[in-house]
Amino acid sequence: MPDYRAPTTDQQFLLHDWLDIASHYQSIGKGDFDKELVNEVLQQGAKFAEEVVAPLNREGDETGCKLENGNVTTPNGFASAYKEYVENGWNSMLGNEEFGGQELPYSMAVPFHEMLMSANLSWRLLSMLTESAILAVDKHASDELKATYLPNLISGEWTGTMCLTEPQAGTDLALLNTKAEPAEDGSYQISGSKIFISGGDQDWTDNIVHLVLARLPDAPPGVKGISLFIVPKFLPNEAGEFNQPNTLGVGSLEHKMGIKGCPTCVMNFDSAKGWLVGAPHTGLACMFTMMNDARFQVGLQGLGLAEASYQGAVTYAIERLQSRAPQGTQQPDQKADSIIHQPDVRRMLLTQKALVEGCRALSLVYAKQMDVERFGDTDSKHQASEITAYLTPIVKAFFTDVSMEVTNIGVQVFGGHGYIREWGMEQLVRDSRITQLYEGTNGIQALDLISRKLARDGGKKQAVTHAYFRDMAQAIEDADKKTHALALLDEWNEVSQTLMQQSPDFLASGAYDYMLYSSYALIGVIWLSMADTVAQSDNPVFKSSKVKTADFYIKRILPRKDLHKSAIQFGSDDLLAPTEEEFTL
Repeated sequence: MPDYRAPTTDQQFLLHDWLDIASHYQSIGKGDFDKELVNEVLQQGAKFAEEVVAPLNREGDETGCKLENGNVTTPNGFASAYKEYVENGWNSMLGNEEFGGQELPYSMAVPFHEMLMSANLSWRLLSMLTESAILAVDKHASDELKATYLPNLISGEWTGTMCLTEPQAGTDLALLNTKAEPAEDGSYQISGSKIFISGGDQDWTDNIVHLVLARLPDAPPGVKGISLFIVPKFLPNEAGEFNQPNTLGVGSLEHKMGIKGCPTCVMNFDSAKGWLVGAPHTGLACMFTMMNDARFQVGLQGLGLAEASYQGAVTYAIERLQSRAPQGTQQPDQKADSIIHQPDVRRMLLTQKALVEGCRALSLVYAKQMDVERFGDTDSKHQASEITAYLTPIVKAFFTDVSMEVTNIGVQVFGGHGYIREWGMEQLVRDSRITQLYEGTNGIQALDLISRKLARDGGKKQAVTHAYFRDMAQAIEDADKKTHALALLDEWNEVSQTLMQQSPDFLASGAYDYMLYSSYALIGVIWLSMADTVAQSDNPVFKSSKVKTADFYIKRILPRKDLHKSAIQFGSDDLLAPTEEEFTL
């Protein structure tokens, strides 16, 4: 398994030099968080990810989880690592101070979260979903429910899950069948089955708080009839101690392609006791608070896995001796040159590097906007929410597509050794594959981007996002880079505006191409901006690396946008022309 090293040098450049995070913290009332504190969080986070979590990744994949007598056991070391995670306060970073949280800015937590995704995705999934559950409870639950559940969720004493999917209801939650019957004491009896529940049971904590979508008896049909409920694994006794088993359990564990160290459960609820979160029939709106955070986090999963693959590929390319470089002998003291001197291997490594570092920069742009959305004034909060809404499907879909490309490249760099389990590169591919599927498949994300985030609101979200990136481009000092960045944004804006006039089937047919086109274009602007900023760096190797990687992205990756731009214009005719019978010949 490749050794993982947190990319703190790049993260520090992005936070301090590129985003000027100190000024940002001043503007949102978090001026106490200075450069020294940010770097300390990064260094301590890196130590935990590298030394505690990463060494468990291989064994987690090899042994997986076990279900015995209704109880789930996670791989050796997972529970003790979680205990250390909680004791060090990592779980409470983003939590509401009123309930024991630290209320740190997202931009301080997100780099650490990326590290955990790289180090051990299976392990990270449970704490990740707990953070998303905390958001939903904090925003939508009653004061009584908040006081009961948030302190233990934020501290990490309990974990949380999101229970949406049913066998017949995946993306289309209108088909959801789980029922909620009112009880005389004001609670509800929840009955039904949910599938694909990450962390549905585990051996880390004494209680698990399930957030469950279900229908009340008088619920209208479709998504408008869905409500959200808190359903704990253990209920309180008369003394308020949560030690009474609820009538729910794990039906089975899924046997998966990847993330084998994470228990993915079929959950059965048999008149389990639960409490309504928010108003009746508003469950989907409540759950979207959780889902949107989870979608961003899944994007980080893709980024983290891609970084891990890049690190493994670079190390191997430097060490592996094969043949002589076509440009002439590079290591005359060796029998052959390292494959890193082969131009095609350079192409693969630079593709990995350019995509990973571009996505990392966009993730911190997103995190900065989440800070504003949480801590800013009314006007800035609204603008930030428009930007994050627009970027959410891009981050989720593009980052995870990039993850599959980059992790596959990692296997390719290793050659035949990459296909062998002992090297660990094929695990990254297997773990990565799920990121394109859960929290809404990438096709659904693309459709959400073009139909809801672009066309449905008359382009308002796109306009605010365009203005933000235009400000970024205008701040570029190098005249040629500024001109290029502004031209990219003008083209993207023109394409976006034209699409808003098209029919629903035209939009659906061009959705995926529009998502990819937008992603490559916006990250192109980011690379031009980073290349301009890094010119002031006093680290000559880092500066040279960043400038050359930007040059590679602009010359060899950015042109991909033109293919997707071209494909968008063809509409739906060629896609809808074949009959069903013609597909089955």
